[in-house]
Amino acid sequence: MLIVFIKSFIIFVIVLIAVRLMGKRTLSEMQPFELVITLVISEVACIPINDPYIPFYSGIIPIITLCFLQVVLSFISRKSLWARRMMSGKAMIVIDKNGINFDNLQKMNMNVHDLVETVHSSGYMDINEIEYAIIETNGKMSVVERMTDPTKPTPALLPLILIVDGKWNNDNLRRAGTTEAAVNVVLRKNGLKSVKDVLYADVRQDGMMYVSPKKSKYFTAKVGISKGGSW
Repeated sequence: MLIVFIKSFIIFVIVLIAVRLMGKRTLSEMQPFELVITLVISEVACIPINDPYIPFYSGIIPIITLCFLQVVLSFISRKSLWARRMMSGKAMIVIDKNGINFDNLQKMNMNVHDLVETVHSSGYMDINEIEYAIIETNGKMSVVERMTDPTKPTPALLPLILIVDGKWNNDNLRRAGTTEAAVNVVLRKNGLKSVKDVLYADVRQDGMMYVSPKKSKYFTAKVGISKGGSW
């Protein structure tokens, strides 16, 4: 019994350290690869505790390996948009200005019943209250409400992410109807020499950009967008 207690205590400490190194996220906020690694760690941690004949290191080594793998994959996903899409997929607009986007529902293997349940879980009983709804890569829904107050005629705006950690999102550039050259002009006017100096930037339907540099204060500015943008 004492050996089981000691092994359980050590495994607990190692798993706790591993989870802390993996970052502060709840299960509902995890990306798919993070959830898989967490589930595997929980399974592997039980093996040396349940079976006294399995060497102790058979549980510790896989936990350390999986923790290291998660840290490496997280680093790669921050540096490469392609790698992030491969591991986590991409956010999908399921409700837009034309209503429910059936094509995107099919790409996500969702049906209308799934969508309605998700809308209700997000606190909206009426789909007509929603201007845009996005299923994020962690499975959660983000909502932009429809403007119904006649005293506030400004339409709801949906930001499109253009730059993350110095990397262009070319799909969103095309959707917004703008170009790298046009955005670079805005960046240079505000003292940024290169896209690599930008931590985050997005644009709205009215052409207003929000830019957060890596080492200076954020700013907003207008950028040229075409009417062919597909928000």
